[in-house]
Amino acid sequence: TTAFDPEDQKHCKGHTADLRAPAPLAPPRESCVRGNPGPVGLLAFGMTTVMLMFIETSWSDKLFLPTVIAYAAFYGGLGQFVAGLLELLKGNTFAGTAFISYGAFWMGWFMLEFLSKIDHSLPVSLTGKTLWCALWGILTAGFFVVTLRKNFGLMFIFSTLTVTFFLLAGGVYNPNSQKAAGYVGFACGSSAIYTALAMLYQDELGITLPGIGPVHFI
Repeated sequence: TTAFDPEDQKHCKGHTADLRAPAPLAPPRESCVRGNPGPVGLLAFGMTTVMLMFIETSWSDKLFLPTVIAYAAFYGGLGQFVAGLLELLKGNTFAGTAFISYGAFWMGWFMLEFLSKIDHSLPVSLTGKTLWCALWGILTAGFFVVTLRKNFGLMFIFSTLTVTFFLLAGGVYNPNSQKAAGYVGFACGSSAIYTALAMLYQDELGITLPGIGPVHFI
């Protein structure tokens, strides 16, 4: 028999070690989204909300409603939805979920208003509308919990939006509740605009405004 060459043994040992060595970790994939979609989504939500609240607070008559309906479709709806998709591509689960949800809400609201304008005999269930608003209030309250680890700006937006939805639910039967929803909703939309601009100033100018610093309440 042929003796086993020590050099061959070294080679085999080295080859075995190479096979057993863990493969190097692949570098994390860089997001294809270069900018920050957050300000776009917040502005789409805030601007459309404020426009609707002009009517709910009676600061404007209902002749302004067609303008709100149009912006609900393309800015509050489509714009916010696209911002949500970009947030998901960046790996921001909360922002993506919230923007897509409220973007879809505005597109659904646009369709309901559009259909009611086409067919004035379209039946409306007051109980169903109340439950619909309350359901969105519950969802928003669930989102608010996440903001307890975000910043004060988002906390204010989602807390006031929660109150707005529940006031709108009561406003189906009580005009005073409907008007109160207008004022709280206006504060909500305005805070979304502020937070969007604060994020924009921080990203572009390096200026940090109050309310967008990280918090950790839970």
